[in-house]
Amino acid sequence: MSSLLKHWKDTKATLQKYAWPIVGLKIIKIMLLIFFTFDGFSQSNESLFDQANELYRNEKYVEAIGLYEKIEASGKVSSELYYNLGNAYYKINKVAPSIYNLEKALLLNPQNKDAANNLIFANRMALDAIEELPKSFMQELEINIIQQLSYNQWAYLAVCFSIVSCLFFLFFYFSYIPSRKRAYFVVSCLTFIFLVTSVIFTLKQYDTSSSTIEAIVFDEKVSVKDAPLTSGQEVFEIHEGLKVFVLDEVDIWKKIKLKDGKTGWIKEDSLKIL
Repeated sequence: MSSLLKHWKDTKATLQKYAWPIVGLKIIKIMLLIFFTFDGFSQSNESLFDQANELYRNEKYVEAIGLYEKIEASGKVSSELYYNLGNAYYKINKVAPSIYNLEKALLLNPQNKDAANNLIFANRMALDAIEELPKSFMQELEINIIQQLSYNQWAYLAVCFSIVSCLFFLFFYFSYIPSRKRAYFVVSCLTFIFLVTSVIFTLKQYDTSSSTIEAIVFDEKVSVKDAPLTSGQEVFEIHEGLKVFVLDEVDIWKKIKLKDGKTGWIKEDSLKIL
């Protein structure tokens, strides 16, 4: 028994002396391999982006689109990528893909003013000019304030306000000068109010984003039916590039709503979800 115990101790000592450093070295090598793989992958996408931009500048729009979409397929998307992709499609008069990608750019970054401006020009190529229903005061408030930032951006603001509020509360707590103490307290209260407001806006924007399904019509001409049936009666007709809201789906059919309130059913392969 004692010899077995001694053998185990010797084996354990050997493992600690030689095996664990080897295992640790292998783990480090694996981590370095993963790091350099991702780094190389990122550099590869940056290189593709630069090449695509150069092709765009040389008016080789189709080739540029191929490289932009290759980056998109890798999952490394950004507002700038969709902005450039939308512009490239605009240059070759592809209405639906241009509008779709510019809309995607704005979804990722509502503050992308260039994308918003170019979307106006892209929408002018679409045949359908749908007038929106009048909006209430609260709807206007939501559009002009809450929807100016994505829910992620509102969440970042909430985190920043929470940090600032905590810092100024600590300054207030540990300060012994009355004037500074009052100033720190006021700033702490104001930033706390901004914190609560940004949290409310984050939840509101998230709820809106998750409950609102938008899509772009990609078929040149689409017959909108009064029921999810091929034999359904046509209620109106829409064309490529039009943005619609998806309300429901049945099999291969989707119920859509236009900005003017009209509703109907179209086949799902006629549009592309944003």
